[in-house]
Amino acid sequence: MAKINKTNVARILDSKKISYELIPYTVDENNLAAQHIADELNEDINQVFKTLVLKGDRNGHFVCVIPGNHEVDLKKAAKLSGNKKAEMIPMKELLPVTGYIRGGCSPVGMKKPFPTWFHETCTDFPYIYVSAGVRGLQIKVAPQELVALVGASIADITAE
Repeated sequence: MAKINKTNVARILDSKKISYELIPYTVDENNLAAQHIADELNEDINQVFKTLVLKGDRNGHFVCVIPGNHEVDLKKAAKLSGNKKAEMIPMKELLPVTGYIRGGCSPVGMKKPFPTWFHETCTDFPYIYVSAGVRGLQIKVAPQELVALVGASIADITAE
């Protein structure tokens, strides 16, 4: 089996003594959707979380980590983050703001810590998947440990 190179995300988890698994998957450049990852991993899409970076009109950038088959509710997200309005940041800003590219954005190890919210269903599972910081690699980890590590809150942040 090919050796999986540790990402910065994995090194951060190691340094905090958080148990996790690095899970590789095949990247499809034409399909960076979480459903593709769930299918590749043969896992429930509700356990494959995507990391979205938003910008509020008052408080700047913040992060929402939601199940792969959900959409973030911009009104709920704005309210939680103390903003009147919020929107997804433009793709070209993702790398300069977070240090990550689309399809490889992790809630762990961004260039600086941002206020972060995980969708309330994350704790329904013994483990969830989030990006390991590169395309083609996910981290399988206990949600409570991940939420605690990034100092996140848990809330209902998705559209119905």
